[in-house]
Amino acid sequence: MSAKDRLILALDVNDPEDAIAIVERFGEWVSTFKVGLELFTSAGPDIVRDIHARGGKVFLDLKFHDIPNTVVRAATVVTRLGVSMFNLHASGGFEMMKRTSEAVVETCLRENLPKPKIVAVTVLTSISQEEFKKDMGYQHGIRTHVKHLSAMAHRAGLDGVVASGHEVSAIRNSIGSGFIIVTPGIRPSWSPPDDQKRTMTPREAVHNGADYLVVGRAVLSQKEPEKALELILLELLSS
Repeated sequence: MSAKDRLILALDVNDPEDAIAIVERFGEWVSTFKVGLELFTSAGPDIVRDIHARGGKVFLDLKFHDIPNTVVRAATVVTRLGVSMFNLHASGGFEMMKRTSEAVVETCLRENLPKPKIVAVTVLTSISQEEFKKDMGYQHGIRTHVKHLSAMAHRAGLDGVVASGHEVSAIRNSIGSGFIIVTPGIRPSWSPPDDQKRTMTPREAVHNGADYLVVGRAVLSQKEPEKALELILLELLSS
C-alpha cells in the first residue's frame, strides 16, 4: 500500500465549505478523508457526495453504537452512500457486529454495490489507563480489553478495528495479517498530543502493524500544513 493510500486526513471542521477546501488542497497528497460527527451533523450526507465528486474516498467516522436493528439500518444507508469505510463500536456486542456485516454484504450483492470496509472501535485514544480502570471500572488493562474486542470483531466478520498504536502489535500478533487496523492518535515527534492520551508516531505505528493512520491536527494546525504532511509521508516511506 502506498503512503498516500495509507494516510487518512481528518476533516475536523463543521463548515462544509472549509471541508471541501481541505479536500481540494490536499487531494494530491491523500486519498481518503475522514468525516466525523461534527462535519456530518452540520453538512449531512451531501458532504460525502461532494468529496466523492472531487475524487476523494470517505472514511465515515460516526461510531455506530445501538441495538442491532438500528445499526443494521444505518449501515445499509451508509453502504448505499458509497463510503469506502465506516465504523461502529465493538462494545455494541457480537450480534450487532455480525448482523451489520451480513446486512452490508447482502445489500452489496443485491444492489451491485462496492462493499465498504467495516471497522470496530475498540478503546478511544483519549482514554488513559488510569481512567479506564478507575473511572470506567474495568479490572483488566486496556491492551487485554482491546485484544478481546478485536477477536470478537474478527469472529463477527468485520474487516478490522480502530485501535491505538500501543495496542496494534498485540492485535496483529493475536489475529494475524489480513485484518485491518486503523490507528488514530498519530502524532509526529514534533507535534503536541492535545487531548489524546495514547499517541504514537507514524513510523512506530506502521512498524507495529497498523494499516491506516488517521491524522488531523498534526497537519492542519501547523503553520505550513503541506510541509507537515510531506514530513509524515516521508516518515511512512522510510518505515
